[in-house]
Amino acid sequence: MNSRNIMNKLAMVLLTLLLSGLLLAGQSAPQNATPAEPAQDYSGMYTFLQDGEFVQITVEDEGRVTGFVSRYGDLESDRGAFLDQFFKQGKLDGKKLSFTTETVHGVWYEFKGTVERGEGKNVGDEAYYVLKGTLTQYGTDANKKTSSKSREVAFKSFPQDMSPAPVKRD
Repeated sequence: MNSRNIMNKLAMVLLTLLLSGLLLAGQSAPQNATPAEPAQDYSGMYTFLQDGEFVQITVEDEGRVTGFVSRYGDLESDRGAFLDQFFKQGKLDGKKLSFTTETVHGVWYEFKGTVERGEGKNVGDEAYYVLKGTLTQYGTDANKKTSSKSREVAFKSFPQDMSPAPVKRD
């Protein structure tokens, strides 16, 4: 064989390998591969410690969580007043949720727990998701002394109307 024939055969083998590789790359994944689980959107409103109080959670890109706690004041100076405490930081890693609120009137909260499926049957039902974990309430008194108390909590998602708003007619 001359060198020209060898080069032609070598080129044909390389071309065949290249085309075979492209065909294999275009085929679907094997049947036993597990499909990627779609990311859940746990954004919404959840109960808080008392009736009328709530936590608003918004899950953003890359597990960043924003939101706020809306609660009644319980100090002498703010008893019964409605207070909003925005998240200083919040994170969702899979189903693990944590957030820390800003300090308002010497009080702030830290939550560490998980987002779990609740007793709600359909997305949008009350308690479809539940935030379960430990809520720690911190307080600073007039002498700048910090105290804390922790408790196990379960905050249920509020029901959501999943249907579009009715169209107004004249």
